[in-house]
Amino acid sequence: MNRITQKLQEDKKILSIYFSAGYPNLNDTVQIIQDLEKNGVDLIEIGLPFSDPLADGPTIQASSTSALHNGMTTQLLFDQLANIRESVKIPLIIMGYFNPMLQYGVEAFCKKCAEIGIDGLIIPDLPVDVYADEYKAIFEKYGLINVFLITPQTSDDRIRFIDSVSNGFIYMVSSASVTGSQSGFGNVQEEYFERISNLNLRNPQIVGFGISNKETFNQATKYAKGAIIGSAFIKHLSESGSVKIEEFVEAIR
Repeated sequence: MNRITQKLQEDKKILSIYFSAGYPNLNDTVQIIQDLEKNGVDLIEIGLPFSDPLADGPTIQASSTSALHNGMTTQLLFDQLANIRESVKIPLIIMGYFNPMLQYGVEAFCKKCAEIGIDGLIIPDLPVDVYADEYKAIFEKYGLINVFLITPQTSDDRIRFIDSVSNGFIYMVSSASVTGSQSGFGNVQEEYFERISNLNLRNPQIVGFGISNKETFNQATKYAKGAIIGSAFIKHLSESGSVKIEEFVEAIR
């Protein structure tokens, strides 16, 4: 069974952390993953830096740009993660844009992920229709879960289609804005969370965008299985480097 599927079956709220591979320093990637697992994080999204990150706010954009300047590439990330399963047991997801994967070769990329022990991918700019028609069989061949995003503007019909194609969790974007651009959730977001919960989807939902502390984590997980923290953790890395990860995670739980 895929590690993501196993983790989602646990009777707990999932804390997922996102960071850009190769940031703050090129060779920090593995140590950050190990430290996050050691401090109780349930799932890790490893950002594959890209020069045109459309969905990312300024904090993640800056970390991605810095990682690229540090020398991060797709192949280098694979090299860094080559032995990750010797020390890390929790689910690992690579989150990135489709262009680098297309350049690498979609099947070659998926095969490499499977060899390393990556459990899934999040590709914000790969439409679910294109995935279903052209790539679903490849992902399934290599045992990879592909995670799709929904927003408050996504129609119920579209959400149900995404649910039918998905096999893991649905990434529930809390608002239509880019990452890291809000603090706290208002009535509109609460109603959206409740609306999605009431659809009784087959796949659980994990909320991303706007979660930065214990309050927003609890708000997001009132109706959802878990929450993803990205920009707030990147800011922590910017200020503290790859140390004090224990303090960051304890402040969320």
